Amino acid sequence: LPFILVMPVHNADTKHHFDASDIPGEPKMGTELGLLAADRTPYHLPGEELARLVAAAEDAGWAGRADLARRATRAVLARDASPGDRVRARLAVIDAAGQALGALDETFAYAMADAEGDPALQAAVRLRTAWKHNLSDGDPVRSRDAAAEAGVLARSGGDQVAEAMALTVRARMGRILGDPDAEEILAEALALPAPEVPLGMRNAPQYLAVRHALFDDRNADARRQLLVLLPAVRRTGSAEDVFEVLRSLTEVELRRGRCAAATAHARDALELTVEAGLSPGPAWYLAALAEAMGGGFARAAGYARRGIQASEEEHDQVFLSRGLYVLGLVELATGEAAKAVTTLRRVAELEAAQQVVDPSILRWHGELAEALVLADAPEEAADLQARVRTTALALGRTSVIAALDRARGLCLSAQGDADAAVALLEDTAQSFELLELPLERARTLLALARVERRRRRRAPARAALAAAAEVFARAGAAPWTELAREPSPCPSPGEGAGARPPGSLTEAETRLAVLVAQGASNQEAAAKLFVSVKTVEARLTRIYQKLDVRSRAQLATTLRLG
Repeated sequence: LPFILVMPVHNADTKHHFDASDIPGEPKMGTELGLLAADRTPYHLPGEELARLVAAAEDAGWAGRADLARRATRAVLARDASPGDRVRARLAVIDAAGQALGALDETFAYAMADAEGDPALQAAVRLRTAWKHNLSDGDPVRSRDAAAEAGVLARSGGDQVAEAMALTVRARMGRILGDPDAEEILAEALALPAPEVPLGMRNAPQYLAVRHALFDDRNADARRQLLVLLPAVRRTGSAEDVFEVLRSLTEVELRRGRCAAATAHARDALELTVEAGLSPGPAWYLAALAEAMGGGFARAAGYARRGIQASEEEHDQVFLSRGLYVLGLVELATGEAAKAVTTLRRVAELEAAQQVVDPSILRWHGELAEALVLADAPEEAADLQARVRTTALALGRTSVIAALDRARGLCLSAQGDADAAVALLEDTAQSFELLELPLERARTLLALARVERRRRRRAPARAALAAAAEVFARAGAAPWTELAREPSPCPSPGEGAGARPPGSLTEAETRLAVLVAQGASNQEAAAKLFVSVKTVEARLTRIYQKLDVRSRAQLATTLRLG
């Protein structure tokens, strides 16, 4: 496969063997030197010139330099190149494109046509087609099928590295699709011979094993393996390989409650993206995630929006979902429940279109259920929890179930069963502690404080807030620490002015009641709460019935009296 960085270039006069890998961390320079060597090759040595051009194209693909890859490939195609050389040059253009594979259909078609009759080359093309089906098309079924075809071709061509990578893609797609055989397929890939440092990290079996450890909450194991991989890929890997390891380190450190370490890795990943010219969507997602937990909510939202825009422009469905997830998380944390519902519903729609079954990969389900409760839609939240819980139980996704239980506790509280809500949230906090997920435990304690405060048990509410604040502070989760130090994790408008929301109202009803009591019209309240006027009218009718009032003036008086 043309993933290998070591590409020979011969000096036309001395026949000295030049290797781009002799320049550590400078694949771009190797590409430029290869192009220069081709340009200086005497005209009577067309074979050597062509070899140098192909090598330069492959170096550019490895370096992620789309401009240099296209330049070298145009030169190859303008010469009397063999089908194999044309395929390798075109694959370099594909490799250099990063996440932006959606616009390369013609390149794929020409590469597959030129590869006809050569199983190893066909395997290389089909393997990249599998990546495209996942990243750009959002279709894991087609990706899995293309990878299976690539594996057969690679085995026929005697390329065990390509066969291992094809099995890895099948295992990755199998995990997404909830295939119980995914782990066996990954084990088969790991059993094949592979380089000490995996080439093409994203689809190497060793790296997917780390990702599965992360999905399964074996965070200490994942971190240990990543710290072995990081120096190795810094020495011999591509910029994309280094980014992938930094990405996983960021995510695993956040799961372990080490926000400072996660932020440092995310910063390195962003700097690498800028320096190497990688696709920006994944880096902005990572920066947003680290900022949402350990920096500031406003900056996190800004980074997430940049990542969403970049992923939309590159038709990257995978990281579009992730950027939207972080934005929805921030909106939920800052009390913008209606916005969070809209954002996280979009994540749900994207994952449904991508046929994602396993809920442990991108864990948005609990957040959407919580947002639905806060947006006064507990029935919809309960339906979502029940639907996802069935899948999570079947696949053994314990932490996903715990996140659903946190949302279910809030749902029980909204439906008037405070005792059951408190019991469930206390058990859920204990579950997260056993899973060694401190930030999730602290978020559950915030939910517990909200429920206790709603039923006017101030001492237990303060105790839950204090415990949450301690965990957040120890983890370096600055914005969440501030939330835990407020009088309420999600204070209702007007509470600071002395109004105390009646216990019979939901949080969404309380927010509306306060706005109306302060003089807001139905249209103004709808705009501030991001709901329709009809929703405001229906909700206001319920408020009047619950509080036994008939006018805005009576409502204001009732709120003042608590």
